[in-house]
Amino acid sequence: MTSSELRFIPFASRRDKGWNEAWKLYESSFPACERWDEAAYDRAFADPAFTADGVWLDGEFVGLLFHWTHDAFDYVEHLAVSPLRRGQSLGSRILDAFCQGRRVILEIDPPEDEISIRRLHFYQRLGFAANPHDYIHPSFRRPFHPHRLVLMSRPGTLSDGEARRFADFIREHVLCYSEHEHPDLPRIE
Repeated sequence: MTSSELRFIPFASRRDKGWNEAWKLYESSFPACERWDEAAYDRAFADPAFTADGVWLDGEFVGLLFHWTHDAFDYVEHLAVSPLRRGQSLGSRILDAFCQGRRVILEIDPPEDEISIRRLHFYQRLGFAANPHDYIHPSFRRPFHPHRLVLMSRPGTLSDGEARRFADFIREHVLCYSEHEHPDLPRIE
């Protein structure tokens, strides 16, 4: 594979070129409890803290990177590479390009089986550190089943205060686009 340049092109609506491919990849890559309802994106696209990037290589959709910007960090909520392009180091290239000059946080399943251990090592090779903080990720959809995840950060581990600010950001901002009730926003039905 040549070293063509990756392009991160933000989706502004579900009508944008590549959204249908991105949505199909999103649904096949993440469990339902970690996904939003598609209609939630209609509101999220207008949120300046949220970006839903389609990742393109030589004019071909190759992946997605959905992320949030907070004043103290960037949160990678969803990263997925097209099944046709896996095994070509695209995930590494995408994350490495995204992380340049940023404080980045993401979540992974606890390393308890072969796949989750491989995922931990993948992120560690990219300079992410596993954090010792207990973290329970709330489900985004009903029925709610919160689950334990491991926070990973680059560069270095999170302080207690950073971990708290991250958890507060998820609870107070990101969950506004989930099926949780939030008094300041209309419910998603």
